[in-house]
Amino acid sequence: MAPQDRLTTTTLTRHPLPAPGVAPTDGPHPAALLRVEGLSVAYGGDEVVSGVGFTVAAGASLALIGESGSGKSTIARALLRLLPAGVGRASGRVEFDGREVLGLPERHFRPLRGRTLGFVPQDPNSSLNPVRTIGMQAQEAARLVEGIDAGERTDLVLETFAQVGLTDPRRAYDAYPHELSGGMLQRVLIGLAVLPRPSLLVADEPTSALDVTIQKRILDLLSGLRESLGISLLLITHDLAIAAERAESLIVLKDGVVQEAGPTASVFARPTSAYARQLHADVPALNPDRYADLRAVGATRAADPSTPVKIEVRGVTKTFGTDGNRITAVNGVSFAVPAGTTHALVGESGSGKTTAIRLLLGLEQPDVGRIVVAGEELHGRSHASLRGVRRHLQLVYQNPFTSLDPTWRVERLVREPLDRFAIGDKRERSQLVRAALESVGLGEHLLSRKPSALSGGQRQRVAIARALVVRPDVIVLDEPTSALDVSVQADIVDVLLRLQAELGLTYVFVSHDLALVRQLAHTVSVMERGRIVEHGTVTQIFDDPQEQYTRTLLDSIPVGAGSAS
Repeated sequence: MAPQDRLTTTTLTRHPLPAPGVAPTDGPHPAALLRVEGLSVAYGGDEVVSGVGFTVAAGASLALIGESGSGKSTIARALLRLLPAGVGRASGRVEFDGREVLGLPERHFRPLRGRTLGFVPQDPNSSLNPVRTIGMQAQEAARLVEGIDAGERTDLVLETFAQVGLTDPRRAYDAYPHELSGGMLQRVLIGLAVLPRPSLLVADEPTSALDVTIQKRILDLLSGLRESLGISLLLITHDLAIAAERAESLIVLKDGVVQEAGPTASVFARPTSAYARQLHADVPALNPDRYADLRAVGATRAADPSTPVKIEVRGVTKTFGTDGNRITAVNGVSFAVPAGTTHALVGESGSGKTTAIRLLLGLEQPDVGRIVVAGEELHGRSHASLRGVRRHLQLVYQNPFTSLDPTWRVERLVREPLDRFAIGDKRERSQLVRAALESVGLGEHLLSRKPSALSGGQRQRVAIARALVVRPDVIVLDEPTSALDVSVQADIVDVLLRLQAELGLTYVFVSHDLALVRQLAHTVSVMERGRIVEHGTVTQIFDDPQEQYTRTLLDSIPVGAGSAS
């Protein structure tokens, strides 16, 4: 008997499938694999989840959606009994396959976790041990499977890795986590979770840090595993479009309280709560023309032949040497950006986007080609002369929590560029700091706070104010909203477009979120393996793509209900 055949004897007996949906929480419901009633969770004296109830039928899919702090991940950890010991406290009733499990002693619950309740965490980099090979860690999951010996466990791991789409399972097995890409690591986590063939798989934001094409592959993988193995899926996400495309039922959470629940099609098409309607409005894929009026200012500039070119990149190539080999990261890249407009660089990880912006910022020098910013040639300049150019060329990083010194207060963080460039006296700098904060919608009461005392959206606004305070002509935006909830992202996009319309700023926007690119940019360059394979206006690229690679990227954008597997 093959190892995977033996696995079928260890799975739970499943009840007949009912019509999918969120079942009522009153009265017996024998087809419910997971049944939650009145679940509340408190940390210390603070209740963060209040009275949540839902059911997941055998083989069905349910999504918990909401912003950061809504209680999604806390609910998942409460179901899996992974709340911080001595701090988190859950109450209510949780039944799994007809058995109450919330009150079970840990020694009785532990055999369920992993074997019948699988978990895919959000971040593979923090979920996998960096000093142990993938194979060593996979063997731990394989030992949960009863009735197979050590050799069969290795075969089972390799077969499972192949099943989750790892093209070279042995290489992945022998590798350390840092030797695999983000998409491969996420497949590893999914493989480890499904290896014991659980009845329910809890996936906590499984694609939040991935390129759109890899995101689609991972979601397709989860849907396929659900169909082929009969696994129920509890999907946790802040993205309504993903939830609506991949789940049969939705639970909308805010501040630990259910705002809305029901079949996906009805919640998605006709949300009844104000919060669900706002989430719907903030999803870029569902509202491509939301900022049409603000974008129109830049579009007019782009269409005017008299608008000067602010950025010109011509025939730029950059190679790097690793282990005696030369890798061409950027190959003959050319694009131009008119003043007061936004140009987007899009493509998968490894396409050359990051190297291109490092060249644009003067952090790397091209092997060949020209880069001109506001009439200033960047190539071949001394460090001192580049410093002068950088005053007019600022960068907003992807993660504001790591790009802002955690020991500094907001006033010092925003003022630092003024200090470095010796702009104005003390009083003038104070005025410029306050004006920069006001321009991004932040008040003076935040001046004395440190980054840890700010929300994610406030931190990113501080990062933008810090870039704006020296009055630059060009701002490079490197995935500036990828770590933010869709509602906070919408606020940041509104700030960026309003500032562009008022100040004539020129943006270079790097992103894997094509739906957001459509909302924000005027022109687009699509990069693949260091080359620009397609270039044009947003309308041209999105409505009439010429290259198969571009079409693949666009086809990967989640579009909401109607296509759930």
